[in-house]
Amino acid sequence: MALINIDTAIKRVLLLVGKIEPPRGVEILTYKRNRGVSIIRLAEDSFLVRERGYEEHEMQVSFTDLARVLKSMAKREFPRSRQVRIYQLEGPDFLDQERKRI
Repeated sequence: MALINIDTAIKRVLLLVGKIEPPRGVEILTYKRNRGVSIIRLAEDSFLVRERGYEEHEMQVSFTDLARVLKSMAKREFPRSRQVRIYQLEGPDFLDQERKRI
């Protein structure tokens, strides 16, 4: 997917995650694709959120907490980024897939 403004990325991710079926997901990456946040829908109201970059975290949250968690992770992982990349994932197996680095 093309580069998306960081201000609208979280809103777009929440819309995408609300529409997908389990076990699909969404991944937000920096321009260089070296840091990111991945969201996998496990059940109707359960999401696996994985942070990869400055810090390594993995947590399970509900949809109501997802926006708050994403905002805090975005501030930590994308501090100077103005644009990010968004990819759709077919499942948890695609989390560790290496992306092309620039």
